[in-house]
Amino acid sequence: MALSDASAVESPVKIGALTKTILVVEDNELNMKLFNDLLSAHGYKVLRASDGSAGLQLTREHHPDLIVMDVQLPGGLSGLDVTRSLKEDDDLKTIPVIAVTAFAMKGDDKKILDAGCDAYMPKPISALRFLESIKGFLN
Repeated sequence: MALSDASAVESPVKIGALTKTILVVEDNELNMKLFNDLLSAHGYKVLRASDGSAGLQLTREHHPDLIVMDVQLPGGLSGLDVTRSLKEDDDLKTIPVIAVTAFAMKGDDKKILDAGCDAYMPKPISALRFLESIKGFLN
C-alpha cells in the first residue's frame, strides 16, 4: 500500500464495547509507522493519510474520534489549513486535533492553537506523553 493513498488499518483490539478511531495525517513513513504501531497496540482503529486532502476526505467519510495532525504536509494544504477547514465545518468541528511538528519555534504553539488545534506536541514525541494525551481527549 502506497503511503500517499488514504487508507484505514483496523486494530483487532477493542476498548470496552467500542473501538475509538484515530486519524493520523503524517507524510513521513517512519513517523506514520510509529504512530500507527503505538495506537494499534493500545486498541485504537487507525486511519492514515499522508497529505491534507486525504486527511479531509477521511475525516468527512469516517468522522474519527480524534486526529493526529502533522503541521508540515506536502501538496499545498498544511496541517493548520486542514485544521481550520475542519473547525469551520459544523459536522466536524468537535473532533479534537493534536498537532505534531518537528519545526517547533518560539510562538509556534500559539499559532497552532489559534488555528484550532486542541493540543500541540513537538517531535520527536514521547510515547508515554503522546498516549496520555490521546487517552485524555478520548475519555
